[in-house]
Amino acid sequence: MTEYKLTCGIEIHQQLDTKKLFCSCDSHLCEEGHGSTYRRLRPTTSEMGEIDRAALAQFQRNLGYRYQSCDGTSCLVELDEEPPHDTNAEALATTLTFSEMMKARVVDEIHFMRKIVVDGSNTSGFQRTALVAMNGSLDVNGRDISILSICLEEDACRKVETTDAEVTYRTDRLGIPLIEIATGPDMHDPEEVMEVALRIGTLLRATRRVKRGIGTIREDLNISVPGGARIEIKGVQELRLLPLFVENEMKRQNMLIRVKEILLERGTVPAAFEPVDVTEIFKTSASKVIKGALSDKGKVIAVRLPGFKGVMNGENGTLRLGAEMAQRARTKGVKGIFHSDELPNYGIEPEFVDQLRDFLGMNSEFDAFAICAAKEKKAKDALEMAVIRANEALVGVPEETRDPLPDGTSKYSRPLPGAARMYPETDVPPITITAERMQNVRDNLPELPEEMEKRLVSQYGINAQQAKQVVREDKIDMFEALASMEGMSSVAASTLLYTFSELEAADVDTSKLDQARMTELFGMLIEGAFAKEALPAILKEMAVSGAKPKDALSKLGLEAVDESEAVAIIAGIVAERADFVKSKGMGAVGPLMGPVMGALKGKLDGKRVSDILSQEIKKIL
Repeated sequence: MTEYKLTCGIEIHQQLDTKKLFCSCDSHLCEEGHGSTYRRLRPTTSEMGEIDRAALAQFQRNLGYRYQSCDGTSCLVELDEEPPHDTNAEALATTLTFSEMMKARVVDEIHFMRKIVVDGSNTSGFQRTALVAMNGSLDVNGRDISILSICLEEDACRKVETTDAEVTYRTDRLGIPLIEIATGPDMHDPEEVMEVALRIGTLLRATRRVKRGIGTIREDLNISVPGGARIEIKGVQELRLLPLFVENEMKRQNMLIRVKEILLERGTVPAAFEPVDVTEIFKTSASKVIKGALSDKGKVIAVRLPGFKGVMNGENGTLRLGAEMAQRARTKGVKGIFHSDELPNYGIEPEFVDQLRDFLGMNSEFDAFAICAAKEKKAKDALEMAVIRANEALVGVPEETRDPLPDGTSKYSRPLPGAARMYPETDVPPITITAERMQNVRDNLPELPEEMEKRLVSQYGINAQQAKQVVREDKIDMFEALASMEGMSSVAASTLLYTFSELEAADVDTSKLDQARMTELFGMLIEGAFAKEALPAILKEMAVSGAKPKDALSKLGLEAVDESEAVAIIAGIVAERADFVKSKGMGAVGPLMGPVMGALKGKLDGKRVSDILSQEIKKIL
């Protein structure tokens, strides 16, 4: 059996563009929330009689949750004050359609389940989810990727604010329908992970029933390496960063495997959690962190870590168990911990480190310690988590869920959930899927991406690469709206694929260039209100200021010039360079196009400018 350096599966969550899943509220986000409902949530036992470890860990953070509502997008269903209504028919139909596109086996009867979630993101303490289909497959670059399951579920609340004791959520996103697609652990290359996610995303958009934009589609990565464990990185939103997240997780797991090897070679045994108050040693320390904690009536607590020296931050910074311990400690509300591999540093002078080592009786060359400065209970709770995490290093890589960070790394979130978080939903009746219904789905399958590409080439005359890019970048609707306008197919392709890319590369947000404004702008171009060479400047102004096409054109002074005026300008430039023109003949057209276009400032079409310039040059030859 082949042993790969990486094994990875993806779970993709895509919002559907329908009403909410269990009520008739709109499914868009709002700018401001109002009102406030306060809840505290606790885990319950599943139908197996067990409490899920992830739910228990979240409950132990001892947080309260406050919920804001929004007009039109929230009702009593979102606040869990009213039972769910009938399942949204359009959302279910879209899920069945996508299941058929994946060649998956649709279940005979759909049952919603409750998935225990007590991080406050659901007002009820659970998320409703239903298995719709299983055992599908997907071809990606000639490889068969298995689709383990396709589910229909409700999205969670949106986090607005977090404090030490409370999290504020907004319920506008809660209940938006999601399709969840889980692949098998079939990917063994970071770039392939992105290709699979891209293919699934393209097929989802082909249904024409999904929402677009940042936050509407999220990927969970399930990653392991030989000797490691399954790690879930939950909620990645940027497709281009998927390979980086995978690569960094591979490095992290291999680092932890190396830490385990070192600890076992030393004969290190699990460290006992024996917290010691060492405030007296640090009472004169200049460290800002320690001074701040002591001024707030906190204490400095220490724990011994025999056998852990050098693995918390060693081998030129490649061993980073200390960072893992700090992430675990922060779940108890502290800003962090200090450990002996990084001290003296952060304002903690060598003499304090030496005093602490003596006080703790650290004699072995591999003895280490960790300290935390905070309120006594909080400091002890944080160090207990740090010690637990240190001891887990003796086993290797602990299974856990991690949150993505903007730089492509991740941080600890909670233990990996298990089967104990599921139990039946009693408020939503089962839905029978008949053979007739599935035949109707098969008879009305949407156009596949490769079919779209062929049609764009034949219908609009663009080349195959442009067609592929239009579909891949999800610009087909806008392209077809613009390309169907008289003589605009080529301009539409170059604008959407190249001009938009150039603007985005210059950090210009193109989200304001929606289909309605683009259609209006292209209509003005057809009417001759400006030359197509002015498109990039006008689009930039529209994107930056949000101006309408007519206002952007007026502000930039790029209204089309009268042709007689253009002829006069071009004739003047030719006359000024008469000697050059006579020496070059018609070869002067190319060199003079730059000065002429500069003088006209893109107010006349380039082809027409070239024709007029040629005519004026001929007059003096």
